[in-house]
Amino acid sequence: MPKTILIVDDKASVRRLIREYLAEEGFRVVMAEDGQDGLFVARHEKPDLILLDIMMPEIGGYEFMRIYASEADTPIILLTAKVEESDKVLGLELGADDYVTKPFSMRELVARIRAVLRRTNKATPAAEILRAAGITLDWGTRQVTVEEQAINLTPTEFDLLATLMSAPGRVFSRAELLTRLQGVAFAGIERTVDVHIRNLRAKIEPDPSKPCYIETVFGVGYRFCVDSDD
Repeated sequence: MPKTILIVDDKASVRRLIREYLAEEGFRVVMAEDGQDGLFVARHEKPDLILLDIMMPEIGGYEFMRIYASEADTPIILLTAKVEESDKVLGLELGADDYVTKPFSMRELVARIRAVLRRTNKATPAAEILRAAGITLDWGTRQVTVEEQAINLTPTEFDLLATLMSAPGRVFSRAELLTRLQGVAFAGIERTVDVHIRNLRAKIEPDPSKPCYIETVFGVGYRFCVDSDD
C-alpha cells in the first residue's frame, strides 16, 4: 500500500508541483491550503508524513504543530522560505523531524521523505527491547518508559534515543547522529542534533539542566551514560 503524504501549503502552484512529482514516485498525496484545512485533512486521512509550510493564513505551520502534536506523532518535514537558523530551530523544537528550504530540489525532497519514513518504519532489530538506567525502549511498539512512566516522543526523538541506548558509553559525534537521523549526508546544520537532544532531555531527564541519562561530551558529541547515578 502506498504511503500517504499530506501537503499543507497556501500556494496552489507549490501543492500541484509536489503532488505531481510525489505521485510519479508512487506516493498517495492529499492536500490542504492552510493549517486549519490541514488539521481537518490530517484527522481524516491519517497521513504517514506531513509536508508543512510555515507561513500560511488562518493557522500557520507552527500553530499546526502545537495543536496536532497532542493528537498524533506523524512525522513532519517543514517547507520554509525562511533562512534564519532560529526559525528552523523553532520548528524542530516544536517537533518537526526535518526541514527543506525553498526553493528546493524535488529529488532532495523525495530523498528526505524516504529517509524519515525509513526511520519511522524500519524493521524491528534483534534486540527488540532496550533497557538501561531505568529507561525501557520498545522497538516493536515504539514506546518508551522512564521509571515505568510512559513518555511520548516524536519519531526523531525515539530514533535518537535508540541510537544512543544501543551503545551505552559510546560517544556519537553530532555529524554522525545527524547523518543517522537523516539517512543521507544532507547539508544540514549540526545544531539540529542539539535541539533534538534538548527536547529529548526535557522529556526523560529528572532535571534537564543536570542530565543523568544523556551526557554531553564537549567538543565531540553525546553519549548515553552507562551509570545514570554518576
